[in-house]
Amino acid sequence: MSDPGHAHADAFFLDTPDGPRFCMYHAPRGECRGALVYVHPFAEEMNRSRRMAALGARALANQGIGVLLLDLHGCGDSAGDFGDATWDGWLRDVAQGRAWIEERLGRTAGLWGLRVGALLAVVHAQTAAVAPERLLLWQPVTNGSGYLNGFLRLRLAGELLAGGSDSGGTEALREALAADEALEIAGYTLNPQLAAGLDAADARALGPRCPISWFEVTAAAGRPLPPAAVRVADTWRLQGSRVDLVPVQGPQFWTAPETIDCPALIEATLARLETPDA
Repeated sequence: MSDPGHAHADAFFLDTPDGPRFCMYHAPRGECRGALVYVHPFAEEMNRSRRMAALGARALANQGIGVLLLDLHGCGDSAGDFGDATWDGWLRDVAQGRAWIEERLGRTAGLWGLRVGALLAVVHAQTAAVAPERLLLWQPVTNGSGYLNGFLRLRLAGELLAGGSDSGGTEALREALAADEALEIAGYTLNPQLAAGLDAADARALGPRCPISWFEVTAAAGRPLPPAAVRVADTWRLQGSRVDLVPVQGPQFWTAPETIDCPALIEATLARLETPDA
């Protein structure tokens, strides 16, 4: 992989109807070969992935692909509280970021998503009036309901560690959300509308209308791809989508409390973009 160095990026606030959104724009180096909007992961996974997102953006920009790193409503340095964020609002943020970079570079942009950000990108690709040019998916969450259950379990674990009860399990927490009650989980206030949108997002039913490069990180070389990922990719192919499912060996940096790089993931992404049919 070429050294992405410390290429210049422009920081600014993008004015949207829902409020200002913090952005970092990495302009393409040399002739423009593409445009991408990065859609970050959920809650703490976002913070743990910031370095990889920056490294990836620099590497892509060095290959002539302009990248907009966008902080969604209530995340990072964008306006608003996380507890006010909704799924539909995040989808509007993605659309606003895409419109900005498309106007800036004069071409249809793709989306580059990580974890829940990848699921959000898939939903956008299925519902936008004009499909994105491509999807780059890093370890996508394919089932929002399952991911939400995992997030709810963080609260139960915290309650048990504090010596209390477990609030009646995930079903009781889901009932509270259904009753429009916000929940405090691992330092984040979960808006019932955000939870509902995440819960309803199921990648299997959302065959994107654009080429898809899907990168799945595995701990060891030769380890089989997760059956759930294979099933979703096969379902999308049956729906007419073009999907490349690429295994990459490396650490799960989005879960690590310390900063961890996964250079193989960036290398695989750049290599895929260099192939003639990508």
